[in-house]
Amino acid sequence: MSDESTERTPDGHHIVVDRRRWRATDPDIPDTLRQELVDELMAARRAVRTDGDTARPRVSDAKHALGERGYPWWEDPTDEELATRIIATTRALLSKRAGRSICPSDVARVVGGSGERWRSAMPTVRSTVAQMAADGVVVVTQKGEAVDIAQARGPVRISLAPAEDPSE
Repeated sequence: MSDESTERTPDGHHIVVDRRRWRATDPDIPDTLRQELVDELMAARRAVRTDGDTARPRVSDAKHALGERGYPWWEDPTDEELATRIIATTRALLSKRAGRSICPSDVARVVGGSGERWRSAMPTVRSTVAQMAADGVVVVTQKGEAVDIAQARGPVRISLAPAEDPSE
């Protein structure tokens, strides 16, 4: 969330604002996805004033997705740390896209790094999304039909699971 005029620590891992260090955004996130996550973070921060209970988790998800919270993006994460960032990234992108689906590769590009390195994150993204689907958080579809991501071959999409009707 910084530009070239923002002071950084010599290692580039933090920005300095009013002599305070803040973790910098993961520089390996592709620009278009980074901008989506920043937009979601800003929208969630604005919403804290009117709906803090819903907005605060959105802020946290966006900050984890951007690498500003959780494990340091410049270190190798544990499987659990990577899964936490995958979950946060999935929720943040789905929130930003408001009702539209996302591709697992979008999540992998955020957490896996630049170039072709994101491809190595795909198996972990798919298994984490499979658990999210089993927990009823998301629905995975292929050609418009719900599928088990562990069994699906080829492109799939991820959507938020429909909210349960409390009157039922």
